[in-house]
Amino acid sequence: MHYRTLGDTDVEVSEVGFGAWVVGTDWWGDRSDEQAIDMVRHALDRGITFFDTGDVYGHGASEEIIGEALGDRREEVTIGTKVGYDFYNNPQAGHGELPKEITPEWIETALDRSLDRLDTDYVDLLQVHNANAAEVDDDVMELLDELVESGRVDSIGWALGPSIGWLAEGEAAVEREFDAVQTVFNLFEQGPGTHFLDAVEEHDADTSVLARVPHSSGLLNEQVTPDTELGEGDHRSHRPQEWYETGWDKLESIRFLERDGERTMAQASIQWLLYHDAVASVTPTFRTTDDIDAWAAASDVPALSDEEYERVQELHEENFGITRDDGMDSYRSSVGGQDVERAGLQPSAGD
Repeated sequence: MHYRTLGDTDVEVSEVGFGAWVVGTDWWGDRSDEQAIDMVRHALDRGITFFDTGDVYGHGASEEIIGEALGDRREEVTIGTKVGYDFYNNPQAGHGELPKEITPEWIETALDRSLDRLDTDYVDLLQVHNANAAEVDDDVMELLDELVESGRVDSIGWALGPSIGWLAEGEAAVEREFDAVQTVFNLFEQGPGTHFLDAVEEHDADTSVLARVPHSSGLLNEQVTPDTELGEGDHRSHRPQEWYETGWDKLESIRFLERDGERTMAQASIQWLLYHDAVASVTPTFRTTDDIDAWAAASDVPALSDEEYERVQELHEENFGITRDDGMDSYRSSVGGQDVERAGLQPSAGD
């Protein structure tokens, strides 16, 4: 495993991180707390030191599992969490979004509750969760700075969700010098991640990108194939069938990334992200310990050559030769799609 730092901080993250949304919820498979704890510890034993959770995942359950699993090895790991949803006073309705609270008072209260569940007195990374650009005002920024100064937080980030907003929020994170911005980013869904990378370069910023959904909801790791039947409770089933049908065709055009015995497609997809210096960590959705073994090893497989990377980009410019509709007609955006049009991105959508 190799390691990078967030922004210009001393916060170190493993190139492959553990997205702890898979524990404490049943959206990515049902498992007992004991099984979830074993998964977390298995990841740590494989060199993964960055564990990314959120207070809303399982309404605190994910944080409790992370706290119990890593408690006696706290100084070996980097823990990130997210705050911004009021799940304390509102019931969860399926996968629907809960009411948000992005105020200084709420953030500080939510952080204290998270620290208690995590059984720690600080988090390495605190992220505002799916906040709209206008919600992160001067008062919120002042509070985040105070939390860093107090030692309860080592770095700050902005975690983006597709139904909340993308480009305006990511640009704000870069312009306001957040240490990290987290977004859906993968070889098939390159925007708005590449736009953020351009923004980091344009502003000479120290903001790092944290990439989630690196396997494009099961396509690039081939866990969703033409023979796969996604159950009603499977979080990936929200995507239309056309999405997967076009994805399977795209996949065939990038088989050159596989190296027999050296690099799988799933690992190459992670290496495509790590090709970008500003990408600090990639957080796949681990469902089993076998997933952990295979994808943690992606940090050590051969990196993409310049030629391989450029060939992928040429294919992406041509939509990998696909001309039919993939069922994803637009980005869901906090500013009515204007940010997508302004950036010149092709319509798509994230997980």
